[in-house]
Parts: sequence; C-alpha cells; structure tokens
Amino acid sequence: MSLLPFLKRKEADENGFNPEVEAFLQDYSIEVMPRTAEKVEDFRALLPEGTRVYIAHIEGTPIEDMVATAKRLAADGFQVMPHFPARIIKDKATLADWIAQYQGEAGVEQALLLAGGVAKPHGDFHSSMQMMETGLFGGFKRLHVAGHPEGNRDIDADGSDKNVMDALRWKQKFSETTDAQMALATQFAFDADPIIAWADALRNEGITIPIHIGIAGPAKLQTLIKFAIACGVGPSLKVLQKRAMDVTKLLLPYEPTEVLAKLAAHKVANPDFNIQRVHFFPLGGIKANANWAITNGGESAVPASQS
Repeated sequence: MSLLPFLKRKEADENGFNPEVEAFLQDYSIEVMPRTAEKVEDFRALLPEGTRVYIAHIEGTPIEDMVATAKRLAADGFQVMPHFPARIIKDKATLADWIAQYQGEAGVEQALLLAGGVAKPHGDFHSSMQMMETGLFGGFKRLHVAGHPEGNRDIDADGSDKNVMDALRWKQKFSETTDAQMALATQFAFDADPIIAWADALRNEGITIPIHIGIAGPAKLQTLIKFAIACGVGPSLKVLQKRAMDVTKLLLPYEPTEVLAKLAAHKVANPDFNIQRVHFFPLGGIKANANWAITNGGESAVPASQS
C-alpha cells in the first residue's frame, strides 16, 4: 500500500486539516470528457473505488467515443454516468440507440439528463423532461438532472427563476413516481452564500430532490474566470474577480477550500441541509483535482489502487 495518501494527510493536518470538509467530501463525484480521459493512464491511481464518474457529452463528440470511455471506466470499477444532452439528440430512435450502446457495452444504469448548451436543438428534444417522458430510462437505477444555484439565462432570459422553478416542480413530481434515485447535479459556483440561499429556497418550495453541488477543482485563476464567464456563472464570479485584484493571490492556483469549508460547516449546523454530495468539475485537470481531494478528503478519498 502506498504511503502517499497518509503523507498528504499529515501535510494537511499540519496546515489545518478540516474534518468537516473531510466528511462533506465523502462519496464525491467527478466529471471527465473522452479527450481528457485519454490523457489519464490509470484512473484507479487517482480516484476512490466506486467513484461516480460523469462523462460530459460535448457537441460533436462521437457516441462511439463516449461509449468507449464508459466501457473503460466501468471495467475499472467506477460508477459511470454519461450525459444525455437533449438538444444534440436527433429523435427518440437515436436516444434509444445511445442507451442500448451504453447498456450493452458498459452496463450503464445511471444518467445525467440535461438540455445541453446548444442554442438550436438538433432534432425533436429541447429539454430533459421530454427525454424523461419517453420512458426509455425506465431501467435505470439513478437519474440526475441539472440544477442552477445562480440561475440560468438560457432558460430565464429575464434573470428570474420562473421557468427553472417550474421545471424543478415537474421533476420533483417525476421523482415521486420513478423507481430511479434522483439528484440535482448543479453548475459550479464559488461562493457558499448563494448556494445556501438557493438550497433553502428549493426546500421551501417543496423540492426535496437531493442536491449534488458542483464545485470547480483547483485551477489557475485565469482558467476559472474564463470557464465561469463561458458557463454563465453569476454572483459568485465576483469572488474570483476580487481575488484577481489581489496581486499576492493572482498567481496562486485557486482551490475550493473556502467554499467547501463554509458549506460543510453549514451542513454540520443544519443536518437537514439538502446538499448531500460534492460533484467536481476538474477545470485545472483531473490529476490536480484528485490530489486535492486525497489531501482534504481523508481515507474515503484514497485511490482505488491504494485502498
């Protein structure tokens, strides 16, 4: 067994290890794309056994590449959750074919259903709800749908949350009729306060689907600002902009320590807080993200090859 995780933990202890963050990171998930997965020699050297790995389906990525990545990850013992972006799927027959390929080649039984970041739909679907209504996901054990702690102007152009909330109410009702376990997998944010306010607002509306909060992994500040603008991150972008104005921090890599510490502390103080898992967007690289999780996540973050 490698001593690396324990040496990292010792280093973290010396720098103020946070047991609340360790607990909050248990069973975290992470996202990859086929082209980034190709650069990783062995995921088992980076991720805990059984980690849920989302496979992002970017427009133009062949389904064959997606299925091959799913097959590889499944063979390594990870829970595979491919994206199904509604707006790049031509029709019900295409959706059925994708599902058949994933199930036949990789035994996939989990999926993230989302509209996708394409302005004009390629075919019949424009929302995740339409895909859910097809009944094609009836054999899946877990279905995740998108959440937006800071709103989504692609859905509510006026800056409100009316359409988003209507969709969430529909998905809440669906969650009460399906046998699949459901969760809201959210866009990443950098400030805990808007996240907490959003989660509480959902609870007050009767939306109790568990939340898996999106968090950007360690990365260069410039990289994060670029992704945040491209993805429409709202109020919490100011956290990065403020950091960029501090010359002493400008060249240091961003780490999600502060936002996770605040969310973890809130969870301890409010056990009914509906954020149940952390989902990482490894914007600074999968290896950097995994190593940060190993350092801060304790024994539950020990890679599969070292457990």
